[in-house]
Amino acid sequence: MYLRDVEANPTAAGVYATLVRAARARGAGLPEIWHLFAFKPGATQHLERLTHEVMRGPSPLTPGFRELIAAVVSARNHCLF
Repeated sequence: MYLRDVEANPTAAGVYATLVRAARARGAGLPEIWHLFAFKPGATQHLERLTHEVMRGPSPLTPGFRELIAAVVSARNHCLF
């Protein structure tokens, strides 16, 4: 979903704002969630930690298998992963 005020935020700051600017400068694609992380870094720290824990934390499933599950679900939802 494109949110102009989020993606074109001139006051974006923090690690994700730096990553967004670097990706754009290289003409590279980037995960859309990075725009939200850059727009509201304080509010999205919890989401970042949750995602990291789910995808990389202790589990009987390997991180690679969890990534595969996420990719399959995204494909079924017609969403880029």
